[in-house]
Amino acid sequence: MFPNSILGRPPFTPNHQQHNNFFALSPTLYSHQQLIDAQFNFQNTDLSRAVSLQQLTYGNVSPIQTSTSPLFRGRKRLSDEKNLPLDGKRQRFHSPHQEPTLVNHIVPLSGERRYSMPPLFHTHYVPDIVRCVPPFREIPLLEPREITLPEAKDKLSQQILELFEACQQQVSDLKKKELCRTQLQREIQLLFPQSRLFLVGSSLNGFGTRSSDGDLCLVVKEEPVNQKTEARHILTLVHKHFCTRLSGYIERPQLIRAKVPIVKFRDKVSCVEFDLNVNNIVGIRNTFLLRTYAYLENRVRPLVLVIKKWASHHEINDASRGTLSSYSLVLMVLHYLQTLPEPILPSIQKIYPESFSPAIQLHLVHQAPCNVPPYLSKNESNLGDLLLGFLKYYATEFDWNSQMISVREAKAIPRPDGIEWRNKYICVEEPFDGTNTARAVHEKQKFDMIKDQFLKSWHRLKNKRDLNSILPLRAAILKR
Repeated sequence: MFPNSILGRPPFTPNHQQHNNFFALSPTLYSHQQLIDAQFNFQNTDLSRAVSLQQLTYGNVSPIQTSTSPLFRGRKRLSDEKNLPLDGKRQRFHSPHQEPTLVNHIVPLSGERRYSMPPLFHTHYVPDIVRCVPPFREIPLLEPREITLPEAKDKLSQQILELFEACQQQVSDLKKKELCRTQLQREIQLLFPQSRLFLVGSSLNGFGTRSSDGDLCLVVKEEPVNQKTEARHILTLVHKHFCTRLSGYIERPQLIRAKVPIVKFRDKVSCVEFDLNVNNIVGIRNTFLLRTYAYLENRVRPLVLVIKKWASHHEINDASRGTLSSYSLVLMVLHYLQTLPEPILPSIQKIYPESFSPAIQLHLVHQAPCNVPPYLSKNESNLGDLLLGFLKYYATEFDWNSQMISVREAKAIPRPDGIEWRNKYICVEEPFDGTNTARAVHEKQKFDMIKDQFLKSWHRLKNKRDLNSILPLRAAILKR
């Protein structure tokens, strides 16, 4: 499942400095003929110059024929398509040093434009996407580690476990996403023959629910990809391919020109919503770091799930609307468990630096969770007490003004003085590249709303010891 690729050194060193030999690589320049060939791979109806087109099959399920659907008739679209939510998981970035983020900007369908090369790609500085990832053989689907759930002797802990067991992603859910990834990789390789498609995010890191979307990362080359130019161009070709040749399997494909552009789409067979990005290598690495934490101690996954459900219920779990992303929330939970007087989690990046070095090649990253044994903590707190402690920690103890959440260091550390951290309301360090994962919280009103929800929920839960006081259990289970 986890493609092998020889990507060389990543763009960040362990001390998070970006000036290294990786960036000293001299990128190959586009030639005019190579650009023509890339467009030819898309335009050629039988794609004979790439790989012979194979009929998509999903097990014993027949393809759904909707090629004449109004969704794919040039400029005219269904009214309900116009109102599709496009803000999922896209963060807003407001900085005088960045161009405005154009969320919800959809690239026209293939019938609206001729396949001419965009003027942007006549410039001399665009690296060559023909230098792709070398071939490799597939790795079998990674099965989750067997782990016994914690005991629940009190009502609140029982409620948390009930919610977790009802809503956690099942192996069957993961296999559906993996099947779609396999088929899409085959299709995308018709355009970029040596590219590889990775399943990342909550689907694979152990913190997914039954309703979790699928996140995909398309790796096309060894060098970093310019997200404003190359990534958009690559995703434009992928989007056109989805709209024309895969309309029987994929619906509502949309290219969203965020800071990290994505193609959003829905797989008709599995009914899973997907986000596809290009060369977000850090996302692949942190997927397996979080997966290791998820199965390191049996209280981690139930606690993370209930907190994500709580945050979603109170509308503070949506980075596109200026609140916390699910990734930031997970890091906040891990940080809390690391900073208890008797820690429940260590910093595995410190204990196993070789397994989680940013220099490890991608085809070895998936092995890291298998090399780390379960962590034996002396802390015997039950799930209910841990949930209460989490809310109290961020409501009354954590210093938002001067501290940064660091899972890498397993403690709160002083904020850096860099521009990315200055005047930010919440600072959560990304464990590999050192960026701020909570930069979407850029309005004081949203920050105050987040803090207020921590405080109110802590008081309610402390007084009633009933999960329903802060999260309606039945409704949360129905949503999965």
